[in-house]
Parts: sequence; C-alpha cells; structure tokens
Amino acid sequence: MQKHKIQILSTRELPVEIIQQAAENDIAIDCLSFINTEAVINDETKQKIIQLASQEITAVFTSMNAVEAVADVVTGKLNWNIYSIGYTTKEMVHEKLQATIKGDADDAAALADVIIKNKEQEVYFFCGDRRRDELPNTLRAAGIHVNEMIVYSTTLIKHKVEKQFDAILFYSPSAVESFFSENKVAPDTVFFAIGKTTAAAILNYTHNKIILAEQPGKIELAQNMIHYFSNKKKTNEHIKE
Repeated sequence: MQKHKIQILSTRELPVEIIQQAAENDIAIDCLSFINTEAVINDETKQKIIQLASQEITAVFTSMNAVEAVADVVTGKLNWNIYSIGYTTKEMVHEKLQATIKGDADDAAALADVIIKNKEQEVYFFCGDRRRDELPNTLRAAGIHVNEMIVYSTTLIKHKVEKQFDAILFYSPSAVESFFSENKVAPDTVFFAIGKTTAAAILNYTHNKIILAEQPGKIELAQNMIHYFSNKKKTNEHIKE
C-alpha cells in the first residue's frame, strides 16, 4: 500500500468524502477529537427558552453546538432576530431555528461590532460553559444588556500524539488548549484555524505558520488544507523541472 507523503491531523471528525479527496491528492488525514460537547439544559433553562420562543428577541450564536441545544427545546419557526458567526453556524440557524439572520461575521469580535452598529439594546447570548470573553465584554462595554444562557458544556479530551504531522486542523480554542496540554510540534508544522479566535489561541503555544479558513466551516477548512498542499506540491515539482 502506498504511503501518503503528507500527514494531517484533524482535531474533529471529517466527512468520508473529504478524506477521500485528500487521499487522491496524496494526503492522509487522521481524525482525533480533542473535545467533547453536550447539551446541558436544566429544567429552569428549558422553561426560559420555551418562554422566549413565543417572544421577539435578539439572540446571538457563536457556536453550532448552541444552535443544536436550543433546537432540541423549541419547535417551529422562531420570531427571533439572530446574530451568528460562521458559515456552518449560520446555515444551522436557518435549518433548525427557521429564524431571521439579522447580522453575521467571521468571528466573535467582528460580530460584536455588527451588533453595536445596529444599536441593539438587549441580546440573549446562547453559549457554552467555556465561552470566550470577547463578545459579551465588548457588548456590555457598549451599554448593551447581555443575557447569557449556557446551553452546552465542553470537556477536554487529552491525547498524547506520538506521530509527527505536516499540518493540524483546529476548529476551536478549546481543542487548541486540549492538544497543547499534552503535545509539542515540529517547527515546520502548519496550523489551519477555523477563525481568528482559534488562531489567537494557537499563538499562545507556538509561532508556527497559521492559515485561516477562507470561510469558517470545517469542510472549508479541510479544503483549504488540500489546496495548500496540492499547490505546494505543484510548485516543488515545477522547481525540480
């Protein structure tokens, strides 16, 4: 069996189609999750969400995990004005909540700016127990009342990785923290980050090359990686000629 020259670690599961596409470009992808997320909606939070479902509110989602958790509680179309980050999270809002997207951005800091520019006065921020501070702190500093509702939890899954990879794909700051708690990387390992917040987390541990996703989605990030190494291979072959 031919051994792929390029070895990649994805810190989240990827579709079989993407792994096959990579293999066709002489790239092998190992998928290993470094975090686990699960909904943690207690009875009080559940009743609050059900109550809000009948109202017109401004809601904020920075994670598809939060969208899924809320969608498990409510049914039907919501009369909510929603601010969302990321291509995947935004699409999930459309699909599972059937609500209006009032604004979106590629990362939490940029999304906070959009909310402020629209002069919102109060928002409901559905988030996880390890949520970042940038968005709520920025909104509160601008005088916007933020109601935080924790609807999912994130647990770190720490693995010691013996194999050396040419690149590692990260989809969240929590996965970055989990990985680097047990592992070090070679100076030439390239990192692919789903967004600016995740890239900033990587910089806490290394100054290796970081490439941001052109669109904030896990499939888009993997495709960016495939294109990067495919182009790099073509360039190297051209130089040899």
